[in-house]
Amino acid sequence: MREANGTLWFTISEAATWLGLTRQAVYQWERRGHLNRGDARKDERGRLIYTQAQIARAERAARHNGIASRRAAAA
Repeated sequence: MREANGTLWFTISEAATWLGLTRQAVYQWERRGHLNRGDARKDERGRLIYTQAQIARAERAARHNGIASRRAAAA
């Protein structure tokens, strides 16, 4: 969904498709706190939707945490 100001909103499924990931991976971001449900909106069907910026931040956080975990395991 796109707002008049240009903000893009994505469901979990749409975000996963956009990023080339599984829905489960994006749901893990919610569970791990990378996507804050309190910042989400609901679409006309009651599904949580996140902005493109929120999803991009969550992806960076998840990637950063994955790199940090691998470094810690290698040490």
